[in-house]
Amino acid sequence: MAAREAAVQLVVGVLQNGRSLDEVLASTFASGPAGALPARDRGLARLIAGTVLRRLGELETVLNSFLDKPLDQRKGGLWPILLSGAAQLLFLETPPHAAISLAVDQARGDRHARHFDRLVNAVLRRVANDGPGILEGIDPIRANIPAWLFARWVETYGEEQARRIAEASLREAPLDVSVKADPDDWAERLGGTVLPTGSVRLSAGGRIEDLPGYAEGAWWVQDAGAALPALLFGPVSGQRIADLCAAPGGKTAQLAAAGANVTAVEVSETRLARLRTNLERLDLKAELVAADAATWQPEAAFDCVLLDAPCTSTGTIRRHPDILRLKRSEDIGALATLQARLLVHAVTLVKPGGMLVYCTCSLEPEEGEHQIAELLNRIKGLERVPIRAGESGLPEEWITPEGDLRTLPYHLPNARPDLSGIDGFYAARLICRP
Repeated sequence: MAAREAAVQLVVGVLQNGRSLDEVLASTFASGPAGALPARDRGLARLIAGTVLRRLGELETVLNSFLDKPLDQRKGGLWPILLSGAAQLLFLETPPHAAISLAVDQARGDRHARHFDRLVNAVLRRVANDGPGILEGIDPIRANIPAWLFARWVETYGEEQARRIAEASLREAPLDVSVKADPDDWAERLGGTVLPTGSVRLSAGGRIEDLPGYAEGAWWVQDAGAALPALLFGPVSGQRIADLCAAPGGKTAQLAAAGANVTAVEVSETRLARLRTNLERLDLKAELVAADAATWQPEAAFDCVLLDAPCTSTGTIRRHPDILRLKRSEDIGALATLQARLLVHAVTLVKPGGMLVYCTCSLEPEEGEHQIAELLNRIKGLERVPIRAGESGLPEEWITPEGDLRTLPYHLPNARPDLSGIDGFYAARLICRP
């Protein structure tokens, strides 16, 4: 029951309060009854909530087919309770008697929803019996991916690729880790596999802190896509590198572990504190600066600058399904304006002959390809350094005709769906000529 209660809190936090899933997870498990949950129950709560967020369109279609009229959203946790129960029945293979009984008890425990306990019982019984048949007639892509977002993907990538992107985005991501050294050894110890780019991939599940090597700081969690931009600098030992918008610090850790002298810049004090904690566990050093990367003025320019700019993050839906429910089409323009400001300033931080790598985890060209095209037209002395197939283990299909990096969520296929995919990233490498 406690795990189901926490799941409903997570769903409410995202769908009704408009907060990110990461934010709601942190606050929900920080204190109160949910704060005392064991790791297994926390994982179950997150799994249920994540399934609701991924499959919201399908779940609502099934539930509404058993209701005479839409439910009043003010009925406390009634709708999130129904969504969570239906997710367990239709997608998580929870025994019907358990999912339904617990959902009824949840409704009875909610002062706004307690009078609907019979409705919860009746609707979820019909979901268990007839819901799978209704699901068969629903296109999961059209149901779950916002129409504006799918239309953009079709325009950018074509119908076939857009559907592949959507299908991959609706699957939960595996667990990727970056290791300080000897990925083959750590893959064996962790029961994973080494990807061509050097990341180690594991099946998701279980408590990360309990895995071998975590406590001693031998590795950190980082999607294989997120690990690629830092590799584009090549050997970095002894170089001064600025990592802009650095939190939570995966790229900072990569560069520091490779011997670079890293200055990590992050505007959020809270996120900077998290970065500091991560580096302490890993026993890695970096200079941490709390500043706005769009205006920060260091004493001297850097050999290299990495700008992982704030973006809509549409390439990371596998890990952050709340993006499907929180992002809007108008966010792209606002973020593109910010990205352009950050890019123009980042150029001033690179010394003559130095290198700039720009990246975003967005699938939208306005936040990637268009930014670099406009920057190259705007600032003289910048030159693209094309990325070559085979470099850092990068396959040819990840390289654009211009020589930039573009991963898509369906890349890195595997016979096992739970070990497939990669976050969608764009990255470009530029050199600042004297």
